[in-house]
Amino acid sequence: MDEQKETLQRIVSTLANKNDEIHNFIDMLNHTIKNVQVNSSNVISELDEEFDGLYSILDEMKGSMANTIQQEEARKIQALQDQLSQCSDALESSEELLELAAQSLDIKDPVKFLQAARQIKDRVTMASAFRISLKPKVSDSMTHLMVDFALERRMLEAVKFLPVPKPPEIDLAACVVADNCITVSWKMPEEDSRIDHFVLEYRKTNFDGLPRVKDEQRWELIDYIKATEYTLSGLKFDTKYINIRVQACNKAVAGEYSDPVTLETKAFVFSLDSTSSHLNLKVEDTYVEWDPTGGKGQEKIKGKENKSRSGAPSPKRTSIIARSSARGNRDHFTGESYTVLGDTAIESGQHYWEVRAQKDCKSYSVGVTYRNMGKFDQLGKTNSSWCIHINNWLQTTLSAKHNNKTKTLDIPVPDRIGVYCDFDGGQLAFYNGNSKQLLHTFRTKFTQPLLPGFMIWCGGLTVSTGLQVPSVLKMLQKSENGLSVSTSSLNNIA
Repeated sequence: MDEQKETLQRIVSTLANKNDEIHNFIDMLNHTIKNVQVNSSNVISELDEEFDGLYSILDEMKGSMANTIQQEEARKIQALQDQLSQCSDALESSEELLELAAQSLDIKDPVKFLQAARQIKDRVTMASAFRISLKPKVSDSMTHLMVDFALERRMLEAVKFLPVPKPPEIDLAACVVADNCITVSWKMPEEDSRIDHFVLEYRKTNFDGLPRVKDEQRWELIDYIKATEYTLSGLKFDTKYINIRVQACNKAVAGEYSDPVTLETKAFVFSLDSTSSHLNLKVEDTYVEWDPTGGKGQEKIKGKENKSRSGAPSPKRTSIIARSSARGNRDHFTGESYTVLGDTAIESGQHYWEVRAQKDCKSYSVGVTYRNMGKFDQLGKTNSSWCIHINNWLQTTLSAKHNNKTKTLDIPVPDRIGVYCDFDGGQLAFYNGNSKQLLHTFRTKFTQPLLPGFMIWCGGLTVSTGLQVPSVLKMLQKSENGLSVSTSSLNNIA
């Protein structure tokens, strides 16, 4: 019995120690829970401080990382709570067993005492207090979720502003004005690998030299040019010059503009003169159309407009009267001379314009004439007018006319006709506007200013002016001028 009592005493002592350990462990678990909460708050606070030092894009990461910390906090707390629950259950069972063991010590009956001691021993062997781990399943450390932006901060501190690109230099000698296009070429004063693209600006002007501040058109912009050359195409050269400037841009900033250059783009610009056109022609700026009503409908409308304005002429009408007066107040073409002339004369230089006819146009002529063309005269039937004539009535024919002489041209009729006039060189040439194939050339010495002339019956013509002389035409003219007299005379009409 003494032996059994001694054994039971050791058990009681062991249980008491275990209870103390469990109490200590419970205190540690509670403290760990608090530390997890405090450390989680500290980590989130430090995370807030780190994110406050970064751009707003990092804010999107903040919520995700805070959620991870909170999930880790919840996971650890849950694991510790589970251990705490297990320890509480074990402690409760151990205390109950301890109380029972203490009561057993008071049993006087040896048989009952041995039976009670055996039961207590069996229960102690199976007691959960001896089987649970007294080591936390998780630590209170949250350092694995700490954020350190030291490297990123050093990288940000190492970032320096990109240098402002230097202004490009436009290579004036490499710029080309031809074929209704302007090719602009430039270079950087020194190699700069950080250049991302170039911006080109241009505007039309009638002033030579540097751009002017007042009374100028706004700059037109061409952005994201990757090369150091750009071609402005489809231009109408309705002014004498064009200002051009270029700036270089990197990913962050645009540099200063280059020194602007001024390129000459002078070209022949004219409109159709409605003040002297045949009454059977309806004229609008650069378009003329056959009008079988003879303009009576238009006169009627104009009469009403004039009455409504109490006889005061409109600004447009006033300008027409002024231009008509400047041209000598010539009469309208009449009879079968369905003609309209240009409002601007050619007195020198090389000029080019194009004419496109409507598909249903039955008959039309395109050419030039001196100012002295009579109101009954037709293009090509006088010694002071030259033209090519297209007849689509019954069958299509193309012919050259001058001084009432006709030469039939065995060439398909193009849908667009180019007219090239070299006043000083005494040359008038007609081309296929698309292919630049030569249709016919007149050679003479022009002794008076020339006016573009157009004659039309049934249909309409559209005139394109302000065009640069195509470079291919210049080459063709040089080549043609090198031919022998006998060959060139085949193109002429005596």
